Amino acid sequence: MLDRRKNLLIGIVVGIVIVTASVYVSGLSKTLLMPFFSSTEFNRSESAAAPELTAGDWINSEPLTLKGLRGRVVLIDFWTFGCINCRNTLPSLKSWHDRYRDKGLTIIGVHSPEFDEERDVANLRRAVASLGISYPVVTDNDYQTWKAYDVEAWPTVFLLDKQGRIRWKHVGEGRYDEAERMIQKLLAEDL
Repeated sequence: MLDRRKNLLIGIVVGIVIVTASVYVSGLSKTLLMPFFSSTEFNRSESAAAPELTAGDWINSEPLTLKGLRGRVVLIDFWTFGCINCRNTLPSLKSWHDRYRDKGLTIIGVHSPEFDEERDVANLRRAVASLGISYPVVTDNDYQTWKAYDVEAWPTVFLLDKQGRIRWKHVGEGRYDEAERMIQKLLAEDL
């Protein structure tokens, strides 16, 4: 009986290894993961106006509106403090905030919670402080902003041009060099 279980376990492990290797070698893993790590750039002529941010509690700022930010490049980061992938993007976001805010970039973190404890504004305030986030963060507990932007995963970043149009979108971690090049491009554009 013990040998039978052992053989079954070995068969399962070998099967998993074979399937995993096949998926990797065939390139299917990139196809399967693409929706979670994809970027899209939009030309000026094809870009849509970004939906306005919905009401929420603001941290590190008075309430902001996209209309009030016209003339600035805006990076909107959909995140939640319990998401490790979101936390992995923070060094780049904080660096861009420090380097480009005086050159016309405004970063706004839209906190769309995944778990109940993330809905508590006091917990969010503690997380923002402990993570060293100094750019504005707004709560999105009812997912209205999330839905307006048609977000499907954490983290998702949007870059808006100085006229408030969506010019770049990225889902997942990575592509930091591409994002920074896009920030620089949008900052250099005329209004």
